[in-house]
Amino acid sequence: MGIVEQVQKDMTEAMRARDERRLSALRMVKSALKNREIEKRSALTDQEAMQVLGTLIKQRKESVEQFNRGGRPELAAKEAAEITLLEAYLPKAAGEDEIAAAVRAKIGEMGSPTIKDMGTVMKAVMAHFQSSGARVDGKQVSDMVKRELTKPA
Repeated sequence: MGIVEQVQKDMTEAMRARDERRLSALRMVKSALKNREIEKRSALTDQEAMQVLGTLIKQRKESVEQFNRGGRPELAAKEAAEITLLEAYLPKAAGEDEIAAAVRAKIGEMGSPTIKDMGTVMKAVMAHFQSSGARVDGKQVSDMVKRELTKPA
């Protein structure tokens, strides 16, 4: 079952259970997926649906940060709960150790790249995770690549 179908099925279950918070979040997800489908003018693949969910998660993380800074912990908690719900539809995120190992491996394959080669290293690392099906945060990978390339030899 694809992500879009799973969201629809979970929406039905949330309606039956009268779980308003979950239903509201799932409606938002379905709406975002439908909007992307309309933009594309064809059905979404699971990969495209994952990209939409990734964007939604990123937006929620930024909102949590803003709400915490603004002294609104109740709204931050609501956004954090939505992040948890969204992440359930995505493959497991790669851990920091896994990212570090992949970055070191790609740098090793490339010889001795400098900070000027950061874009090339980033592209290789992101392609590695894309092909393996693991989910990674681009900012986390970027920080790791930068740290490894600026580390004294």
